[in-house]
Amino acid sequence: MSDISIIGLGHMARVLAARALDGGNAVEVIGRDAAKTADVVGALGHGATAGKIGAAPAGDIVILAVPYASAAPVVSQYGDALAGKVIVDITNPFNPTATGLATPDGTSVAQQIAEAAPESAHVVKAFNTIFGHVLAEDRPLDVFMAGDDARAKASVSAFIKSIGLRPLDTGDLKMAQWLEGAGLLMMGLGRYGVGNYGFSLGVSIPG
Repeated sequence: MSDISIIGLGHMARVLAARALDGGNAVEVIGRDAAKTADVVGALGHGATAGKIGAAPAGDIVILAVPYASAAPVVSQYGDALAGKVIVDITNPFNPTATGLATPDGTSVAQQIAEAAPESAHVVKAFNTIFGHVLAEDRPLDVFMAGDDARAKASVSAFIKSIGLRPLDTGDLKMAQWLEGAGLLMMGLGRYGVGNYGFSLGVSIPG
């Protein structure tokens, strides 16, 4: 199993932490508010631990469960404390109305994070195409991911499998911009085509 550090205290962070623990992984939760972090860790139980913001994360895999605008600055703040880590970016850079992307054309939050990270760290985009409340349900889901380093993607794939989901590699980190676009597509489907946000994207293989 994997050692996971999750930076963030929001709904997605809590859901991922709970699923990771259920999958037998070690989980460290890191938040700016020590009291809230302790509350989250206490609610999770199952051996979850509280990390300290700014200190080197304990996990080999570090999941950024923060608002997209904070992701690259957080990575910059940690600096060399993230050396050698696999950094998982789960963010969606939506504009205020979730009708467009807030990132410039041709780039992605994941690529911005990679630029801010130490050279020995590797960024993988994943989980941004799954709504948090859907992830919290016990049903099979596909997790699309992208990254430049094969070993980093293998580590994230193993983690994804440990929580009962199917990893699907979409290619190098440049593909993250299209995964972020897929997140925007899901918002449109929720508003119009599906009419709710209780769905997931996946791949169906005939036979």
